[in-house]
Amino acid sequence: CSAIDACETSNGGCSARAECRRTTPGNRVCICNAGYTGDGIVCIEINPCLENNGGCDRNAECTQTGPNQAVCNCLKGYSGDGKRCTYISLCSQNNGGCSEFAVCNDTELTERTCTCKDNYIGDGFKCRGNIFQELLRDSNTSRFYFYLEAMSIRDIAGPGPFTLFVPRTDVLNSDPRVKNWIARGVMAQVLRYHMVGCASLMYNDLTTINNVTSLHGDPIRISYSQNSLVLNNKAEVILSDAVGTNGVIHVINQILVP
Repeated sequence: CSAIDACETSNGGCSARAECRRTTPGNRVCICNAGYTGDGIVCIEINPCLENNGGCDRNAECTQTGPNQAVCNCLKGYSGDGKRCTYISLCSQNNGGCSEFAVCNDTELTERTCTCKDNYIGDGFKCRGNIFQELLRDSNTSRFYFYLEAMSIRDIAGPGPFTLFVPRTDVLNSDPRVKNWIARGVMAQVLRYHMVGCASLMYNDLTTINNVTSLHGDPIRISYSQNSLVLNNKAEVILSDAVGTNGVIHVINQILVP
C-alpha cells in the first residue's frame, strides 16, 4: 500500500492562491500565499490600505498595488515620501503669487488670500500705491517721474485726489524743447501743467467735460470725438485709468505746453 497524497489532485481542494501541504497520509492543510488571507480554501487578497491607512501619513493617499502591497502619496498641499507628509505653505514661495505689496495668508490646504498692504489698493495680485510711486513702476511714465524728482516737485505725493496727464517716456526723450525749458528754468511749470488737483478724473469722466484747470493755473482744453480723447487739440490720451491711492494717470502722446 502507498500513502495517498491529498495534494496531488486540484491542489488538494485548496485555493489557487494557497499552498497545499501534506500532513498525514490522505490529509493536508491549505495555507494562503503571502499577501492573501483566509482559511486556505478561500484566500482573499489583502488590501493594506484598509487598516491604518496602510501605514501612510494621515495626509497621504494609500493606493493598493498588489497583494498586501501599497504606495503612499502625499495629498495636494503636502510634500514628503508618503509615510510622512509636511504641509506646504502656499505663501512660502514667491509670496504665494500675490503682489510684492500684498500680504499672503494661507487659509485652507490649497487656498490663500492676497491683501494689499496699507497705503496700497488693488485685488492683492496687483497692488498700486500713490500715483507718484506708480510713475516709476511703468516704463511709459518713468521719465516723467525722473523730471519731477529732478525739479523736487512732489505735489502728487500728497493725499490728492489728482489727475495726471503724462507724456510717454519716448516723447519726453525725443522732444528737443525739453532741454531748452530746463535751461530757461521753466520745466517745472511745464510739468505742473500736466497735473490737475482736487479730482480723480477717469477716462469716461473726461469725455463729458470741456476743460480742467492744471496745478500750473492754466486750463487744459478737452475734446472727444470718434472714440478719441484729445487735450489742447493736439495730445491724444493713448493709455488711461491707471488708478493709484491718490488719483489716476493717463498717458498722452505729446507734451502739453501752457
